[in-house]
Amino acid sequence: MNQQTVRRGSAAWALVITSVAGFMAALDNLVVTTALPSIRKDLGGALEDLEWTVSAYTLTFAVLLMFGAALGDRFGRRKLFIVGLAIFTGASAAAALAPDIDALVAARAVQGVGAAVMMPLTLTLLTAAVPVARRGAALGIFSAVTGLAVASGPLIGGSLTEHISWQWIFWLNVPIGLVLLPLARLRLDESYAPNARLDVPGTLLVSGGLFGIVYALVNGQADGWSSTPILAGLTLGTLLLVAFVRHGMTSKNPMLPMRLFRRRAFFGINVASLLMFLGMFGSIFLLSQFLQGVAGYSPTEAGLRMLPWTGMPLLVAPIAGYLSDKIGGRPVIATGLALQAAGLALFALVLEPGVSYTAQLPGLILGGIGMALYFAPAASVVMSSVPTAEQGIASGANNALREVGGALGIAVLGAVFAAQGSYESPQAFSDGTVPALWIGAGAVALAALVALLIPSRVGATPASAPKSSQANEEREPVAV
Repeated sequence: MNQQTVRRGSAAWALVITSVAGFMAALDNLVVTTALPSIRKDLGGALEDLEWTVSAYTLTFAVLLMFGAALGDRFGRRKLFIVGLAIFTGASAAAALAPDIDALVAARAVQGVGAAVMMPLTLTLLTAAVPVARRGAALGIFSAVTGLAVASGPLIGGSLTEHISWQWIFWLNVPIGLVLLPLARLRLDESYAPNARLDVPGTLLVSGGLFGIVYALVNGQADGWSSTPILAGLTLGTLLLVAFVRHGMTSKNPMLPMRLFRRRAFFGINVASLLMFLGMFGSIFLLSQFLQGVAGYSPTEAGLRMLPWTGMPLLVAPIAGYLSDKIGGRPVIATGLALQAAGLALFALVLEPGVSYTAQLPGLILGGIGMALYFAPAASVVMSSVPTAEQGIASGANNALREVGGALGIAVLGAVFAAQGSYESPQAFSDGTVPALWIGAGAVALAALVALLIPSRVGATPASAPKSSQANEEREPVAV
């Protein structure tokens, strides 16, 4: 009885510590969006600088996510979780103290490094600490907490910016991190993965490739699309990503085995996820600034007015989960992405300097419902699209591709905005935002079409399945 009590206490502490850490990492994806006008006013900077305050975090987070998980498997998950949390906390303080926009971007990049080490290990530590019988409930609570962070990011960022200062969106992490560090050391158990290997070449290839392409997209308008740095970024970035794909096909233990993409379910959900985040992140980046700079709302008001979009998953996700169990993930995900694309299109149709909030509301609600329908079954489809032994790789790959999509979305939609509009007047800002929103809507609509590639029912191949069965599974996942 005493041992069982200790186990329950350990599981409870693991749930609290990992959920709070996950909340911080997820919050910092979007918390900065409603603070962008205030940051621009205080620190200066052009459009590309504002893009990097978001993209520097999402990009380093994305490209190091799977490497961070591998580091934990190799050197100790609790140990590396504490290292990642310490880096994230210190970088948050550096962001709050940043004297200029370049220092803020650098601090945000280091924040992303800390999150990339910390975030994948939260699920591993939680899974190890919670008994199988209660694991589903624990993971559900963890997912709800991180979902709340995404939903409340613009509102928390707006409220802190308006009532205290934008620096407090970063200071907020510091006391929380300082409390979690000793708790993690005392309350989490150490664990390792047998025979864990690090894919350093793969990490370097994908990091360099993505940085080159995002750098070129963000700075192309300012530097000139035919300038040497931009052409070099696009060319070298593409070559490095091609090399990364080849590495994933030929290496013995790559961070992302390309053979997984032969599965229709894995290919469909991951490409759809990348495109969905491309459209969503890029649109939120511009719309949060439109609500303040053009519509005239305060940061808090802007965050509140985005809740029908960002907060809708909290209401709709349970219904979406039920539907997914009844009819399968494919129709729910495809419908959700189609609704989100329609929501962005509605926004693009009504957006102008004098637009009322009532006119914006249908697009916000439709986009929010669509996002909720996507999120609920997506994780289940990802995990059931591969054999049990590769579910960790599959989860890490999906999270990384989402973050890559977010970074690309801000870069692509920001480039469209810069080519068509500017910050010079409300009309100029609207002129740049509308075509960017159409691109975002198109990306999410394409994601809906790709999602149709997912089989109607997806089942994972057991880890112990014979090779012949697995070969057949590569061509067509088994229906259940």
